[in-house]
Amino acid sequence: MKHARPLFGDGVLAALLTLGGVVGTTFAGSPSRAEVPIDVRGYVLVVTAAVVLAVRRRWPQAVLAVVALCTWSYLVLGYAYGPILISFMLAVYSAARHAPLNRAVPYSLAALAMTLTHLLVHSHRLGLFGVVDVSAWVFVPFSLGFALRTRREMAVRARAEAIRQSVDDERLRVAQEVHDIVGHGLAAIKMQADVALHVLAKKPDQAEVALEAISRTSSEALDELRATLAMVRRAGTEAERSPVPSLARLDELRRRMAEAGVYVRLENSGEPVAALPVAVDLTGYRIIQESLTNVLRHSGAEQATVGIRYEPGGVLITVSNTVTDYSPGEGGSGISGMRERVLALGGEFTAGPSPDDGFEVRARLPTGGPS
Repeated sequence: MKHARPLFGDGVLAALLTLGGVVGTTFAGSPSRAEVPIDVRGYVLVVTAAVVLAVRRRWPQAVLAVVALCTWSYLVLGYAYGPILISFMLAVYSAARHAPLNRAVPYSLAALAMTLTHLLVHSHRLGLFGVVDVSAWVFVPFSLGFALRTRREMAVRARAEAIRQSVDDERLRVAQEVHDIVGHGLAAIKMQADVALHVLAKKPDQAEVALEAISRTSSEALDELRATLAMVRRAGTEAERSPVPSLARLDELRRRMAEAGVYVRLENSGEPVAALPVAVDLTGYRIIQESLTNVLRHSGAEQATVGIRYEPGGVLITVSNTVTDYSPGEGGSGISGMRERVLALGGEFTAGPSPDDGFEVRARLPTGGPS
């Protein structure tokens, strides 16, 4: 169906050119207007040149060769210039538009050389204007076809680049989600495992509590990971999944952190937004989650403060702890990933020592409201 429509259109075009060619050639080749009156041979050449254009997209070089031969024969026989030249120029255009360029150029030059020879046969047509006119029959349609071909190829490349960029962005988003989910879960599990190993011999009851926390944390992390992957896999249908992480679900995160040994104090201020944009809500949660994971992994602090301040047009998120000896290690992507998330939404992000001699992550996310 995709190729049938252009083929049908070319068939209609060929039929119209055939009809117009016969009528126009009859008028142009009348005895009162032409040195050589039109006859059966002339009509056969005109009709042949028009009919083969029905397959100009499928075999553009062959069509140009046939039309050029018909046009050359028509001109050499001395018939008056007429509609056959329209078929000739359309064949040149089709070669430039649809044929490989390394074939379209030599075929078009050969067609030009062939048509120029009729000027030598009919010397009264020879001259500067005659050469310019014949050259224009080739160069003008070829230039038009080449320009449209170039624009089409550029559009295809731009579309392919847009698709590639979209795929890359989606891969990055999924990688960030998986990094946040798995990183936070493993950090909490490691902390609980260390506790269990430390108290296993002397306080087995506490070890059992730690192991239960490990089981619960790993189960929650797996559920969240499945939900994220389900969102990626689904195509046009709603996949069953856990609730999307949001700032309204921070109590669960605080509980997991408490079980891992870090007490989180939550401070809310401002007038809460009834419904934050989904991207802002999820990004805010991930910023807090990754910041607390870094506290758990790298700072050794037993307490952290999370501040959420709702402002006109945005929400300010801060995560701080009192330990300045923060060493995120090498090759980590936590802070850079957070920064990319925030900047992608048009927000502001900083991470570094805080005024109270601690370490603070600060992110301001726009909500689209009045500012």
